[in-house]
Amino acid sequence: MDNSRTVAGKSAPGLVRRGLTEAFYTALITLGMFVLYIGLKTDQNINNELIIVQRWGLLAIFVAIAAVARFAMIVFIQPHINQRKLEKAKRGELEISTEKSFFHKHFLKIVLVILLLYPIAAIQLFGAQGSLKYVDNFGIQILIYVMLAWGLNIVVGLAGLLDLGYVAFYAVGAYSYALLSTYFGLSFWLLLPLSGIFAALWGVILGFPVLRLRGDYLAIVTLAFGEIIRLVLINWTDLTKGTFGISGIPKATLFGIKFDASAGGFAKVFHLPMSSAYYKIFLFYLILALCMLTAYVTIRLRRMPIGRAWEALREDEIACRSLGINTVTTKLTAFATGAMFGGFAGSFFAARQGFVSPESFVFLESAVILAIVVLGGMGSLTGIAIAALVMVGGTELLRELDFLKVIFGDDFTPELYRMLIFGLAMVIVMLFKPRGFVGSREPTAFLKERKAVSGSFTKEGHG
Repeated sequence: MDNSRTVAGKSAPGLVRRGLTEAFYTALITLGMFVLYIGLKTDQNINNELIIVQRWGLLAIFVAIAAVARFAMIVFIQPHINQRKLEKAKRGELEISTEKSFFHKHFLKIVLVILLLYPIAAIQLFGAQGSLKYVDNFGIQILIYVMLAWGLNIVVGLAGLLDLGYVAFYAVGAYSYALLSTYFGLSFWLLLPLSGIFAALWGVILGFPVLRLRGDYLAIVTLAFGEIIRLVLINWTDLTKGTFGISGIPKATLFGIKFDASAGGFAKVFHLPMSSAYYKIFLFYLILALCMLTAYVTIRLRRMPIGRAWEALREDEIACRSLGINTVTTKLTAFATGAMFGGFAGSFFAARQGFVSPESFVFLESAVILAIVVLGGMGSLTGIAIAALVMVGGTELLRELDFLKVIFGDDFTPELYRMLIFGLAMVIVMLFKPRGFVGSREPTAFLKERKAVSGSFTKEGHG
């Protein structure tokens, strides 16, 4: 390889020229892509007339960043990576290490302790009211997507069935709780399992028509299913109130204790000062418990015969049938189980927001959840959780980066560009970690010794 020809840390002949050439073409491509999106902006003047604002300085910064990054990749980063791979190959080292450090062995326990202490630390640092943003936006929001991604991981990561309409089950759970609690006054703890059951039934309904489909065809049908559910929610106004949504949804309670200002409210019962932070902290621990339940069930199912059948279906459906595995029940159980956890998350979302509308369940939500599964590493619970933290937490963090206005100007709004930065980050991750953050997996069945399988040894497109 040309990129691996390095001598004593110096670049190989012609590498700098190649880096400059590719940096030039990268700058041209970036200029063509962003000239209308960043270089020109429409605005209204004092006469309410539409004018075009030129932002060539901001465009030049984006072009320069892209060119310099490409030059550094070609001249410095890629040769260094190739050199390390070559040295490892000469020494006969594997891509994965069989020895685990203390942090690696106890990683999950450390993370769990941090999550349990997170709300308490937020209150100590920012006060009861000041902690709302960190507990809600950075805690509950991330954990909701972790649970959704773990549910989709059963369908995509374990069974290998590409589902682009997973948000439909999320919507079914949310509307099940909203309608039944509003019209019939049922409690959250009764509707939580019912919402999961209703979503699982819809998963089976989706599973039957797609039993013979796979790959792109399956993706199209599941995408259509998600859109059908959303359009039904919009147009069935007598039941769902259409685009106006359902408001005034009852909150969850703690053993019958409500989080309000009444005499039997949480603050009065425990003689605490009134604050809305208590309900958010309660929701944080509730969604954390639901995430732990999702992880536990997923791990247990994966070790059972049904879990091994899912993995066999993912690797080769024809071989799976030849072994006598009933692919019909295997697919239906995957859809139903994944949909059930989506229903759980949906009912929690409705209780948290107190309001649901079809705008919360668009295709973009399915795309984000699927991106989390792929970036984290299909089949890896730890990798998916890390991806959710990076993606969801990253977008929320961009709202706080006001110091970027010093670089890009006072009219620069970071949150408006979060999806752009998001996409660039995803491209970079896929270039360096094509199998996701955690690209290795441990088999459920092994002989004498369990060994992780590197993502490089697995077929591209499978977990």
